[in-house]
Amino acid sequence: MHYIEQLREGERINEIYLCKQKQIANTKAGKRYESLVLQDKTGVLDAKIWDPDSQGIEECDALDYVNVMGDVTSFQGALQLNIKRLRKVSEGEYNPADYLPVSSKNIDEMYVKLQGYVKGLTNPYLKKLASGFFLEDGEFEKRFKFHSAAKSVHHGFVGGLLEHTLSVTELCAHYASVYPILNRDLLLTAAMFHDIGKLTELSTFPENDYTDEGQLLGHIAMGMELVGERIRTIDGFPRKLANELKHCILAHHGEYEYGSPKKPAIPEAVALNFADNLDAKMETMTELFAGVPEGNTDWQGYNRLFESNIRRSGV
Repeated sequence: MHYIEQLREGERINEIYLCKQKQIANTKAGKRYESLVLQDKTGVLDAKIWDPDSQGIEECDALDYVNVMGDVTSFQGALQLNIKRLRKVSEGEYNPADYLPVSSKNIDEMYVKLQGYVKGLTNPYLKKLASGFFLEDGEFEKRFKFHSAAKSVHHGFVGGLLEHTLSVTELCAHYASVYPILNRDLLLTAAMFHDIGKLTELSTFPENDYTDEGQLLGHIAMGMELVGERIRTIDGFPRKLANELKHCILAHHGEYEYGSPKKPAIPEAVALNFADNLDAKMETMTELFAGVPEGNTDWQGYNRLFESNIRRSGV
């Protein structure tokens, strides 16, 4: 298979891709054309069908798998595919694993590590809460392993939510070993649950887009609500502890302008905010430099997420 990351300007290709998005538009002259976003596990590619009614162009919808023949061109510095022929393919003609971005780490091994943190909790109420999700619910485990942590920006791949959650939990475990002020059980539980709302904020692959509920409420509010509902089923769960855990979830983005309903007001919320921000930014850097050859220390240009011109460090 000719993966998207391998494409070069001037090539003619005949490959199967996932049609991630499809839109109908008009040129300035009023002529109809179709704009597609094609995807495989290595990335996405903008594509155009300039004459949708021409022979060889079949109908397709978003999230269909399509066989496309066309020419790889360049537009405003990015590769684009000029589609000459298109055919919607049937199940069995493709392997879905080739079209969904997947974590480079072993998903089952990561989940076992996360379960280890659950088993290590000593507070009986927090352990019962976390065990009900991560140890005892097979359907939740399946969803959590498969889900992404974002539509784009960072961890936007199968296993992304698990990878991000585990990394944040590991960072928080380190913080707890360094700063005695931190309540380890509270912090680790908050780390494991901080992004749980993304299971409903984002749809599953191959769509991986914001749901209607996600647009209206967001993962922070939905995550706090989900945890709160489960807490109410645990007899005797201390009200103060419940509020502290929910506060950590509400405050994990740190600032109002970053979508946080509350600013961190307890040490564990501060630590969680820094762990979440650090892992998100380091993964973003990793993804930004994925296409830059190792040893290339050229400046890559201004990046709006970091508000800075960025490059790799030298050796």
